[in-house]
Amino acid sequence: MHTRPHILVVDDEPQITRVLRTSLGAQGYEIRVANDGETALEIVKDFVPDLVITDLAMPHMNGIELCRQLRKTSQVPIIVLSVRGEERGKIEALDSGADDYVTKPFSTGELLARIRASLRRSPPIDNVTQTLIERGDFRIDLDGHSVAVAGKEVKLTPKEFDVLVYMAQHPNKVLTHRAILNAVWGSNNVEQNEYLRVFVGQLRKKLEPDSSSPKYILTEPWVGYRFEPGE
Repeated sequence: MHTRPHILVVDDEPQITRVLRTSLGAQGYEIRVANDGETALEIVKDFVPDLVITDLAMPHMNGIELCRQLRKTSQVPIIVLSVRGEERGKIEALDSGADDYVTKPFSTGELLARIRASLRRSPPIDNVTQTLIERGDFRIDLDGHSVAVAGKEVKLTPKEFDVLVYMAQHPNKVLTHRAILNAVWGSNNVEQNEYLRVFVGQLRKKLEPDSSSPKYILTEPWVGYRFEPGE
């Protein structure tokens, strides 16, 4: 990462790009702006962003296609800007590689918090040599199939363990129902959202201090879940 984190803002609304350039620049970020996906891909060649913020609906190349193109060569964090009612496009963007989303109209404080979370995100640990995940309150031993939360051992079924491991490999990131189902159960089960809800409910009962008000596995309405491991 650069001394000053580089953020690329992609939106065809001049008011949005103007506000973000000013507010993010005031926080010490180095900002570049593009008004469509094609221009953004040209800027990326020289600017090398640490994070991309992109709108969904844009001319020439929309935010979904931009996510797909970026993911061919980069794991840069991507935050999507969407308007209310764009659930389908939002989910498609997340499935195409976006990491998070913020719904318009949004507060600068909320966006800054999402930016900070994305920039401090640990890289994926799908590497087969990884045997231990230690994040926040969680210690997950992949070889021993054991889990401890805040120092207390928790017994999980094999599938509950697999769901938790996948979430822990992608902390602070929105994971769609489809992505989790595909990773844990395979591509033939990506429409079984109710099946996944049952397992998440079981996990919450075992992991959360209060399953009725979860702090580790958060629901993103209509989209999926976000795993927050604690500080």
